[in-house]
Amino acid sequence: MTPPTNAPNPLANETAERLGVGRSKRGIVPLILTIVAVTGLAIGGAVYWRMRAEVANQPTYETAKVGKGNLKVTITATGTIESVGSVEVGSEISGRVDDVLVKFNEVVKKGQILAKINTEQLNAKLKEARAQSMVSAANLTSARASLEEADAKAARAKNLTDKGLMSAQDLDSAVSAAKKAKASFATSQAQQAVSAASLEAAQFNLEKAIIRSPVDGVVLSRSVEPGQTVASSLQSPVLFIVAQDLTTMRLKVNIDEADVGNVREEQEASFTVDAYPKKKFPSTVKSIKNVPTAGKDIVTYEAELSVSNEERLLRPGMTATATIVTESRKGALLVPNAALRFTPPKATAPAATPKPSGAFALPGIAKPGRTRPSGATAPARSPDSARVWVLDKGQPAAVPVQTGLTDGTNTEITGGDLAEGADIIVDIVVGSK
Repeated sequence: MTPPTNAPNPLANETAERLGVGRSKRGIVPLILTIVAVTGLAIGGAVYWRMRAEVANQPTYETAKVGKGNLKVTITATGTIESVGSVEVGSEISGRVDDVLVKFNEVVKKGQILAKINTEQLNAKLKEARAQSMVSAANLTSARASLEEADAKAARAKNLTDKGLMSAQDLDSAVSAAKKAKASFATSQAQQAVSAASLEAAQFNLEKAIIRSPVDGVVLSRSVEPGQTVASSLQSPVLFIVAQDLTTMRLKVNIDEADVGNVREEQEASFTVDAYPKKKFPSTVKSIKNVPTAGKDIVTYEAELSVSNEERLLRPGMTATATIVTESRKGALLVPNAALRFTPPKATAPAATPKPSGAFALPGIAKPGRTRPSGATAPARSPDSARVWVLDKGQPAAVPVQTGLTDGTNTEITGGDLAEGADIIVDIVVGSK
């Protein structure tokens, strides 16, 4: 059986209800507004997250201020502290040391006895030399008497010969005897001189058995003990080292051949020692040797620095690290070296920003007095030219500069349009991808 045509269809009614068919206009408007609101929120959220991502990818720059200050260019070198006027005291004779009368670091006066060497053998030699001198003196006296006698006989013989009372042969014999006596007297004189010299040497050696300080100073080293035997041959053994004055010392350092051209006399310097790592000792360059010291891999030149040791903190032999000021500038315009090394992302070699004209100027750039005419050729950059970067509306802008001295941390700016107090970029905190 076929249902009536005007009977209700449940499926059709549900579809019409969902599509709003048969509804009034008042029911359609809220639906459209809801759809528009949801779509707007979706678009707004997408825009927000995209802008947030772009902001996150924008680089953040670290800046530093350009300022004025003093700049010092230095080099470093190591060396050893030495005493000035150290004297090595040795023994000029051989023998056993009987006594040592001084200790390390003892202050001594010139002529003060430092040690004594056994004198038994020296005294025996002195007695022998004196006896030999007495024998020589006696022989000389005898030779003198014989000479006087021979001269007298020769004179009588000549007188008798002139009178015809003595033969010529006897005269010749008397004259010859006188000559022999004269020669014997000369020999005795020479022997007495030798004996006198031997006696003097024996007395000298006996005096040298007493070792005395040749200068006023401080005993730095003592390399002998009582009972020890010292042997003096071609070179005197060193028994003591006496420093004349420890309040004034010297520091000898080795300057590398690459730095020696910058080192000159009277340059300011300072040094530190391991014993006092937090204390800097002032110094001055006194001399530089022209004779090189050839090492295994490098060539160095020895420089001598003055050292004041009024506090007696420094000791000979200490290893010191010296810092020598080779150049200095006062009131120089300084920028950190990091600013000269900085390059913005995606701009490894950007062109320099042209000088602005009129009232507009980039932050940190001095206002120019005049601009270069249109079409003029830019001046050639000097070999020491460089660039730093400042922020212009959040973007890096290059500023050409000329550089001077550097101490490894800061660099002197000698030319360009960079002003004191400017903020220059030194690094990127967060980089863009």
